[in-house]
Formats: sequence, C-alpha cells, structure tokens
Amino acid sequence: MFKYILKRLGVSILILIGVSFILYALLRCMPTSFVDQKINALNTSGATVSEEFKQALYKAYGLDGNILQGYFGWLGNMLKGNFGSSFISGREVISEIFNADRLGTSFIVAAIATIFEFLIAIPLGITAATHQYSLRDYFVTVLVLIGISLPSFFFGQMLKDLFANKLGWLPVSGMRDPSVTYSNGFEAAMDYLYHMVLPVLTVVVLSIGGRMRTTRTNMLEVLNSDYIRTARAKGLGEGKVIYKHAFRNTMIPVVTSLAGLIPSLFSGAMITESVFDLTGIGSYALNAMTQGDIPVIMTYNMFLAALSVLGVLLADLMYAVVDPRVKLA
Repeated sequence: MFKYILKRLGVSILILIGVSFILYALLRCMPTSFVDQKINALNTSGATVSEEFKQALYKAYGLDGNILQGYFGWLGNMLKGNFGSSFISGREVISEIFNADRLGTSFIVAAIATIFEFLIAIPLGITAATHQYSLRDYFVTVLVLIGISLPSFFFGQMLKDLFANKLGWLPVSGMRDPSVTYSNGFEAAMDYLYHMVLPVLTVVVLSIGGRMRTTRTNMLEVLNSDYIRTARAKGLGEGKVIYKHAFRNTMIPVVTSLAGLIPSLFSGAMITESVFDLTGIGSYALNAMTQGDIPVIMTYNMFLAALSVLGVLLADLMYAVVDPRVKLA
C-alpha cells in the first residue's frame, strides 16, 4: 500500500507540472491580457500611452517574454514558495485566495449542498431503480432532466424572482443584512444561514440529477446480477436483498465520484456566487479570470488540480474498502 501511494504521488507531480504548463499557455493565449485592458482604459480616459510605457508595463507584470520564458519564470518562483501578487489588488496571491471569509463562504455552501445532495439523490436513485417504469421512476427521471439541463444562472435568477422578489420570503442577495445590528453571535449565524438558503438550494437542485442517474443506473445493473437472483431464491426479504446485498455494490461507482468532491468543496460555485453576490472564492476567481489576473488564476487552478489528484488517489484507496475484491498492486 505504501509503495503504491508513493508511486501515485510521483506520477501526480508530473501530472501537475503538465497541467500547470497547459493552464499558463491558455492564459497567455487569451485575446486580451491585464496589461491590454489597463492600456485600453488609459486610452479611453484620453491619456497618451507611449510604446515605452507599454513595454514597461508588460515587463512589470512579467508578460514581456514568450510563453516558455513566462512559464519557467512562474514555475521557478512557485518552487521557491513565491506565488506572486495579484495584478488587480497588488496583494500576495496566497493571502487573497486562502482568505478565511472568502474560502469559508464557498466551503459552507458546497458542504451543505453536498450533504443534501447525497441524502436526496441516493435514496431517490434507489427507489427509482426498484420501481422501474413506475410513476415514481418517471418523477425521478424528470428531476434528473431538470438538474442536468437548467443552467445555474437561469435557475438561480428564477429562484430569486420567486422567493425573494415576489414572495419576499428570502433575501435577494448578499451574506448578511447590513441594516441589522446583531446582539449575539447566534443571531449573526442564523442571518448568515438565512442568506445561504437560495444559493444552497440552487446548487442542490442542479447537482442531484447526475448523482440520481448514476445511482439508478448502477442499482438496476446490480439488481439484474446472478447473486441477487440467488439471494431472492433463498427467500431473503426484498429489503434485505436491496439494502444489504445490492446497495453495497451500487456504492462502488459512487465512490468514483468522490474524486471530484474534495476540489468541489473549495472551488466555489462561480456562477451561483455571482448571481447571489456572495464573496466566495468562486466569484473572486471569475473576476480574476475576466481581468486576466494570471498569478491568481494559476494559483487557484493549481490548488484545485492538487485537490483533484488527491481526490482520485483517495477514491482508488476507497475501492479496497468498499469492495474487498479490489487489490491495490
């Protein structure tokens, strides 16, 4: 096991290096860079920008060389622990990305949404499989189509219009009511959770579809297996057959999806956070992307890439726990 983990970690380092180069090359190939936007803003304001000033700006932001020079410059600084400063704010990237409030907001939304996603999607997927072609199965199928088809910005705006603007049950946006003075921490926490209802609901509804479909498909496959027919032939109750024998093997493919769970907890829901004006890491990264803030985007994406590699490794290790037949060699 220890040898297997070391081997995987060595491969993971090579993967991360390859990912970092592709990311940097794509960012440098964007139609406009941060410096281009800054120069355009100066030209719009009526200022005269000389060629010498342009070149000085490119050099100041490390964009004067070609892609390879820029990448190896970034890689060398990164290996020294220097992730650079944000082009937009001028502050260190590490303090910008790993801001407790920003990262905490995204984590809370993702964690709560993930819990509800599993609690709703897996039971619905199982009941749809055990009642195939029934009204219950068709209902779950409709939910799956809704979750897969609706874009987050449309569904989020629809929820805002219904529950916030028309009914007035929930706040429109933000994470707290600026007009309220809290007398204690409990009131502040409750108001915070009150503002999180719509963002969490948006993420849950749009994410349960895929997991329900996976659970239903896997359960149907398992229920048609020979050992399930044998268990029923022995006279075991249907509940015992489903939840003791079939459910465990159904969970094996679900474990695969856990590889993406770790990065999703910290990546933030970019569109959803923007719709509801949440100051999470997702909306911050989206703003950095639109303005060409390369140090922020590189650090943010490499952080998620490292979490993805870790998630895949943990998923492989979990196989041996869920299915004793799997051996790590």
